[in-house]
Amino acid sequence: MRFFILLLSFFLASCSLITPVKPWERDVLARENMQLNADELVLLMDEQIYYSKEASHGGRGVGGGGCGCN
Repeated sequence: MRFFILLLSFFLASCSLITPVKPWERDVLARENMQLNADELVLLMDEQIYYSKEASHGGRGVGGGGCGCN
């Protein structure tokens, strides 16, 4: 129980260290090469493979869809 309380307090303390993005830093984060899916062709191929395997369209970040036999 003490370990859990210690872990929880460490987690809460580390959350307080997160600083918001400054307005002058947003242009760097908005660049195309900073995006998770910078290449549109790769994104379209991934969508096609996902659609073919799961028999659903869109919502790549969410589980579910298809036959459910994971």
